[in-house]
Amino acid sequence: MQYIGKLAEYNGSGRAAVTFGKFDGLHRGHQVLVTKVRELGEQENINSIVCSFDMRPLWKERGITPELLMVGEERQERVKDEVDYLIECPFTESFRQKSAEDFIQEIIHDLFHAKYVVVGTDFTFGCEKRGDVHMLAEYADQYDYQLIVIEKERYHDRIISSTYVKEVVKAGDVGLAEKLLGYPFEVEGMVEHGRQLGRTLGFPTLNVAWPDGKIVPAHGVYFCKIDVQGKTYPGIANVGIKPTVTEEKKLLIEAFLFGYSGNAYGEKVRISLMEFRRPEQKFNGIGALKEQIDKDIAKGMEYFGIV
Repeated sequence: MQYIGKLAEYNGSGRAAVTFGKFDGLHRGHQVLVTKVRELGEQENINSIVCSFDMRPLWKERGITPELLMVGEERQERVKDEVDYLIECPFTESFRQKSAEDFIQEIIHDLFHAKYVVVGTDFTFGCEKRGDVHMLAEYADQYDYQLIVIEKERYHDRIISSTYVKEVVKAGDVGLAEKLLGYPFEVEGMVEHGRQLGRTLGFPTLNVAWPDGKIVPAHGVYFCKIDVQGKTYPGIANVGIKPTVTEEKKLLIEAFLFGYSGNAYGEKVRISLMEFRRPEQKFNGIGALKEQIDKDIAKGMEYFGIV
């Protein structure tokens, strides 16, 4: 897969199957669109393209703080084996002002040479969101593409959306988030030096600063899995500010790994949150904190079936 950060940098030749959207989280609904584009690309021997609108430039102009399910290279990692191109289109104010008709002509037709356009039922585009699936259908013959509209995926009676996923993540229900996403809610980052308090208490931990712009789940302790140095370990992780031991209020995820004894400073790790254990709290001293962590570790071993 080729990653492209701006529309103008795309120079693929030939026809394409393309899907558009924000694709924040690449949840199960998004995955249906991506799979369809991939299948069309393979069947027709044409380019398969995911065009993702990056809302951050517009939010920055408007002073909006992002709360994203995906930051950094997470989206790239999710689709790298699925399509030929992932194109992230910066959604600036000027891009927002582009008319729906110009979007069809300039992007769908002139740039991507689309043979297939694959979108969800509620897809809108162009200035003031005047474009929708009905307009795409009206212009299909003129611009020589076939429109494929995909029905929304549901979990029970509710449509799966990025908003829904964010809602359950904020509530700490990472188990439900996994069902909506199709994979665990994850955090990636570099292991940094901490105060090494855990080591002195008998349970050394990996400290990772919370990624800028990524949505923060309910503060607390989670059962988790950690990918580090090419292996996956079960463990427990605290998301929060460690109020018992510091006044710094720096948001961290701090993980204790079962069966790991290496040195991971400076290593990139991925922490997958599996289930909420308890809220973060401030204890009356280190002794009370250690007692609670011992209980958390015991529950974690029980959760993962570790004898």
